[in-house]
Amino acid sequence: MSEAAVHRRAAAQVRAATLGLVLLLAGCGAPQADRPGRPPAPRPSGGPASDTPVKIGKPYQIAGIWYSPSDDADYDEVGLASWYGAQFHGARTANGEVFDMDRVGAAHKTLPLPSYVEVTALDTGRTIVVRINDRGPFVANRIIDLSRRSAQLLGIERAGVSRVRVRRVYPSDEDRLALRSGRPASERRYASASELAALKQRFATRPASPKAPPRVAAAVPVAAVPVGGWFVQVTALSSRPRAEEIAELLGARVEPVGTLWRVRLGPYPSETDASNALAQVRSRGYQESRLVRIEAADGATAEGFPRR
Repeated sequence: MSEAAVHRRAAAQVRAATLGLVLLLAGCGAPQADRPGRPPAPRPSGGPASDTPVKIGKPYQIAGIWYSPSDDADYDEVGLASWYGAQFHGARTANGEVFDMDRVGAAHKTLPLPSYVEVTALDTGRTIVVRINDRGPFVANRIIDLSRRSAQLLGIERAGVSRVRVRRVYPSDEDRLALRSGRPASERRYASASELAALKQRFATRPASPKAPPRVAAAVPVAAVPVGGWFVQVTALSSRPRAEEIAELLGARVEPVGTLWRVRLGPYPSETDASNALAQVRSRGYQESRLVRIEAADGATAEGFPRR
């Protein structure tokens, strides 16, 4: 993939994903007694991709941040994962393959193309192996961008952005063939409670990411907007720290509502501006986000307008 193509993909990600949120749904409800099985697998398109040649590439700069690709055999990091789907489906990846959101794959900023990593979701305990064949995500605080199918297998599709561990692995020929064909590798065991506790501690104390580029918002609140106006209501969580983490990443506000903590974006000057923001949020998988209109007269009466 040419440098210009990488920059075009990065620009698209920054526009669409900077509004992404850490919607950690595990804190929203009671834990389930039984772990759900894997969702049904759609039939992947095309034949097996090739694992040769392996490309590493030269250092490159995106949005003011430098990245240095390397063949890090012992790569093992915790951080945030996002996923990408329809917006890039059918486009060329950084190593020249065709991106298929229904294949088990991912994008990474620096690991070789292709290479393989084991991804564990800290909120579901699920672990899968994915094949890296693209560059990204070019958004602050994220370490991997999963295909939609990979996010489904980890149980984090609805969350959009989730805490993960990413570890370099060297799978068997059988698993490599499955992944090169877009199918899941052999199932990995769930992470144990003690393993997840240790990973969550690593996540909480992980080193700071490079300084993030400026936020790109669909609309910026202006002084002329009254107390009321149009808002994007993203979620309401029982965990205040998680709600505040979402608000910190987004620049949103957190409001107490009974026993919940509500996260909102806005106010926006018009319904059109708010709808643009809503579209960007939903394009990243937050389908339950909705528009809310608060009347300026009393600031207390809100009407919800779901956009289907």
